[in-house]
Parts: sequence; structure tokens; C-alpha cells
Amino acid sequence: MSIRINSTFADGAVIAGIVAGFVFGNQLSSPAEADTARIPDFASDPSISWSLEGRLDDLLPPTSGPSPVTFDPAHPFNPGINYRVADLSNSILQPWARVRMKKSNDEVLAGKVPFRARERCWPVGVPGFVTYSPVAAFYFIQTPEVVTIVNVGGPEIRRIYMNVPHSENPKPSWYGESVGRYEGGDTLVIDTIGLNDRTFIDNYRTPHTTMLHVVERLKLTDGGKAIDIALTVDDPGAFTTTWSATQRWTLVDRGPMGENLCNENNEDILNRYDVRNPRADKPDF
Repeated sequence: MSIRINSTFADGAVIAGIVAGFVFGNQLSSPAEADTARIPDFASDPSISWSLEGRLDDLLPPTSGPSPVTFDPAHPFNPGINYRVADLSNSILQPWARVRMKKSNDEVLAGKVPFRARERCWPVGVPGFVTYSPVAAFYFIQTPEVVTIVNVGGPEIRRIYMNVPHSENPKPSWYGESVGRYEGGDTLVIDTIGLNDRTFIDNYRTPHTTMLHVVERLKLTDGGKAIDIALTVDDPGAFTTTWSATQRWTLVDRGPMGENLCNENNEDILNRYDVRNPRADKPDF
């Protein structure tokens, strides 16, 4: 079975079409039908979505072991007040990554507005997808073959191809090649490779290479009212060791999934950013 790599910005245009098929997307058919009881249901109703809502949009540390980059203690991050300054003392960083991040830190401390993918309508990639924004809403569409996760705030779309192996040489893309499986009746395990190096790991502008390999475990908890996310990141090109992080999405009712526009709503009329919004140089069809 061949795997189709996740596409980029054109995916945003198909959200309206996805809405029409949302209810039907959750109907399981044979052979998965017989094992429905062991499949966690992230999308039992088209109005159900998940959000960071009220939580910091950072990758949070695990209970033990190497942790993700967080803010510099000398410059604590206060949402809505200042921009993030990364803690460069984190031992997971390769020297070149630390040098690049210091440049970003220096620009922020000098008063410059840093690049943040969601503000410029660029894809956030993996694992940044799970910390997109506290106001974003994530919707699931589950079929036996594919689990689609839509963040209407981007809009951003990920497709996880179920119970298939990775391609031998996936072409690098914004969201890579994700394959998945269910585990324990309450967890969706997502294994992603084939990512390009044009995204950042997090909102601290932590870089990575095309060797990036991310495993995410999305577990339904709190009686189905939350999804606890545990992820493992491996990239020997950018990090000195494999490290882990956590986050949590909670259940929210934002109504059925709808269409959202990003580029048209984020014109840089004050010329604050060095990076322009993405523009297609030719149509996709």
C-alpha cells in the first residue's frame, strides 16, 4: 500500500469539503468494525473539538529525562506581554542550533518581533502542531484507513495513515509522513518521519534537520474530556540526545468545523515582520 504524503497550504482550501463528510468519516467499517470497542473515539460528534484552552502553548517537560527548550529564567515569558527568549543552557542542543537560537534571542531582546508560524500563516510542522495556540480548535475525522486532524485556526491538516509501514524514502514535506496505530483501547500512536527542515520544533524557534523523527501518543483521559499527549523527539542532527515532552488538549464545544482564512486576515500593514505570508506562484489545479 502506498502512502500519500501530507500536502501543504492547499489543504486549507479543502476544509469546507471536509465538513460535509465529517459525520460519515467516523463510521467504522469492516474489518475494524469488529474491534470498535478498542478504538478511542476522538470525534463522536461533529461539534466536538479539542484545545489547549487556557494552557501555555509550550512543549512541557516529562516527569524525568531530557526536556524540551523553555524560556530563559532571566527573561520569563508572559503571554501577551513579551516574546519568548529561549534558555540556551538546555543540554539537548547541538552547538550550531544554540548559535542560531542565540541570534533569535538577541533580536527579541533588541525589540524585534520574532517569526511565529501561526502569525504568518506558515505550517507549524511536527511536533509544533500540538502547541499551535490556546484558542485553536482541533477536530478529528476517524476512518479505519486514515485519521485526519484539522486545526481550523491555521488552517492546518494532518493525515495519519493507519496500520501501514513507512515508505522507504519519503520526500520531505511540511508535515512529513505519519503512520499510526491504536494501543490499549485509549491511545493513538503517531510515528512521523520525512519532515523538511523549514519549521521549528516549538515557539522558541528551536531548529531541526530532516533527520527529525517524532513519536506522539495521544491518550484519552479524564473520562474522555482530555487528551494527554506524550511525545518523543529524535534528531541527531540538531540534538545531543533523544528527549521527551508533554501537553494536554481538553474537550471544547466550538460548534461544527467551519472554514477559516489565514492569509487574508494577517496582512502585515505595519511591516513588523521579515517573513511574508506564503503565496502560491502557480495554481495547484
